Amino acid sequence: MSSTSPTPCLDAGAARACPAARPTSAAQARWPAVASLTLGVFGLVTTEFLPVSLLTAMAGDLGVTAGMAGQAITATALVAAVAAPSLPVLTRRLDRRHVVLGLTTLLALANLLAVLAHSYALLMAARVLLGVALGGFWSMAAALTMRLVPASLFARAMSVVLAGVSVATVCAAPVGAWMGNLWGWRSAFVAAGAVSLLALAVQLRTLPPLPPRDHPDLRALGALLRRPAVRIALLAELLVISGHFAGFTYVRPLMEDVTRLSVGTISAILLGYGIGGFFGNFAGGWIAERSERRAIVSGGALIVVLATSLLLAGDSPLVTAVAVSLWGFAFGAFPVGFQTWIVRAAPDQAEGAGGLLVAAFQVAIATGAIGGGVLVDHIGALGGPAFAVTTLALGTLLTLRHGPRPARA
Repeated sequence: MSSTSPTPCLDAGAARACPAARPTSAAQARWPAVASLTLGVFGLVTTEFLPVSLLTAMAGDLGVTAGMAGQAITATALVAAVAAPSLPVLTRRLDRRHVVLGLTTLLALANLLAVLAHSYALLMAARVLLGVALGGFWSMAAALTMRLVPASLFARAMSVVLAGVSVATVCAAPVGAWMGNLWGWRSAFVAAGAVSLLALAVQLRTLPPLPPRDHPDLRALGALLRRPAVRIALLAELLVISGHFAGFTYVRPLMEDVTRLSVGTISAILLGYGIGGFFGNFAGGWIAERSERRAIVSGGALIVVLATSLLLAGDSPLVTAVAVSLWGFAFGAFPVGFQTWIVRAAPDQAEGAGGLLVAAFQVAIATGAIGGGVLVDHIGALGGPAFAVTTLALGTLLTLRHGPRPARA
């Protein structure tokens, strides 16, 4: 439990010298600290999905198939799925500031290992370290944001943190493809490592002491899983996100083998995906403020239509360019939609619920990458969209039927 009244602090210096009580007014909001979390999210998401734009180059250099290279994303996702619920428990006695700084340091080390990776095994080791950082950071992101701003500004602050996802989707895929073509795929991880060091420096400067508060444990996680609203949210997320990543992870092989586009055109289309995701995050946030159910359903239904168009006309450059760009826009509704859903379903156990949400998200990424990879290796590049149509349709229908509805005054 945390006290609702701030603890006096006589040390004029410092936000770091005194435990941070939750701000009670807009003037007390710790926006620089929120921005430091945004930088951390940007670094994590950029590093996580760089293999999407570098898949064929990585596969050729390391002597593996595209499906095997795609498992670099799977490895990260599986480790993050374990780390997300377990790290808040394992670190429940530690100041959250120290935990965040440790996770960002781990992100920097993961990028360094990727740069040095001249074997598939070393690359996978780097992705394991990334999974630990990713799972731990995401599991605490919403709970920490709640402590940095007053309750009335939580939705706005969370959208600022999630903007790190949007900016990463704008930058990671096209910039990664461009850098990989120009200087080799490792150069993209050098840039991601620089971002992680910048995030670490800003966090050192701005994050206040954040003593542990929720004290999650295994019994609390078990109790959360017994709540129907939590279970439905996790199942819907598993279906929707696995479908999305089955299509997204293998979109470059589709554009190369089916649409037969040049590297420059692929980079431009991936930039369109990222720009779509940037605006989709804000559009999804606007819808989710009114109904997270509608945000998820609208995004899921749109991606089903777009994946179907790729199955039917993926050899058309125009159809592919439009479908991939709009796919990014549609995905923007999911992070804020599911975050809002889970926080409202378990406001009393924000860290624990956040950990479960991240675990389900990462399991979904792994499921999509594995399922899509199997289909791509066996039936060709259209296997990703085929997987996406099926699971996204199921998840969207589940959310439409059982998702939360706004309370009526």
